[in-house]
Amino acid sequence: MSGPALRLAVEIDGDGAHPAAWRRAAHSPDHLLTPRRVADVAAAAENAGFTLVTLEDGALPPAGSPDVVGRIGAVERAAYLAARTSVLGIAPVVPVTYAEPFHVSSQLASLDHISLGRAGWVVGDEPAPGAARAWGRPLVDGDAARAREAADGVDVSRALWDSWEDDAVIRSVATSRYLDRDRLHYVDFTGGTYTVKGPAIVPRPPQGQVVVFGRAAAVPAALLDVALVDGTDPAAVAAAAARTGTPRTFAEVEVALDTPAATAAERVADLERHAPWTPTGRLRHIGPAAGLVALLAELAGVVDGVRLHPLVLDEELPVLSRLVIPDLVERRLAVRPLPAATLRTHLGLDRPANRYAAAVPTAGQETR
Repeated sequence: MSGPALRLAVEIDGDGAHPAAWRRAAHSPDHLLTPRRVADVAAAAENAGFTLVTLEDGALPPAGSPDVVGRIGAVERAAYLAARTSVLGIAPVVPVTYAEPFHVSSQLASLDHISLGRAGWVVGDEPAPGAARAWGRPLVDGDAARAREAADGVDVSRALWDSWEDDAVIRSVATSRYLDRDRLHYVDFTGGTYTVKGPAIVPRPPQGQVVVFGRAAAVPAALLDVALVDGTDPAAVAAAAARTGTPRTFAEVEVALDTPAATAAERVADLERHAPWTPTGRLRHIGPAAGLVALLAELAGVVDGVRLHPLVLDEELPVLSRLVIPDLVERRLAVRPLPAATLRTHLGLDRPANRYAAAVPTAGQETR
């Protein structure tokens, strides 16, 4: 008997989850940072039936010696993909350890407008001291300090998204009125290290609030829509998901799949000659597609979705597209996103009311 349907996400930064994944990529190394590459991977994910893609980011290069590579900013890549996809949710990783939350909230609201309501935000952090130097900021040292920055950053971003009411934009040429100033609001936020007056410089996102993903240990559950949970086995994932207290939970799953050319174990061993695939505390599947389907079937009903981290994107995505997602959909263990729907709709999340909007009086009720 099948459980509730899963929503499927995939991380598409770089060439894959393994630090040496570029050695097995189907393209030449100089193609990695081209627009065509990121568009091709996103198209493959959309055509396969994924609900959303995520894009890792940070102030420092994504890998160390001997496989140093670069990356283009996640928000910039997300904006580019928004115009080149139609149903796929797009969630860049954006740290707020050092970034100004006013700017972050504006970028993400703009992304939601560009994508017509398909934007998400994976809240990241910057633990390396080099990130502080890159930003030219004092070091935010320790998990507790970074968690405080993340909580303040998400809190003020959510307030800024509400600082424009939905009907604040008038655009009346006849009366030369373009905004209703009474429907713009100061957020007057005071955090541990900064204050923000507001209002935002971008109208309220189409979704009302961009979908916020993050780790419950790093961001208060009340500020998250979706908690990303780890665990090295399904029981650990289930226990972590039960503790989150968030509307939705996604399990983090690293995958290496058998391909027509080589088994997953052979492919992992080939890459391990160059760099180790260090354990991250996430659930990890190395083996045939049928085994991954069985694992995800076990997670259905335990979590609301999974975020897959493929060993090598160019090798895992075709197998996921041909053998994994069709099997999950046929067994009603996963659903494909629908046209003209927002990411909130795909995740079964309501569009939130604006915190600043005045209550509309019911029939017969007087206003004072």
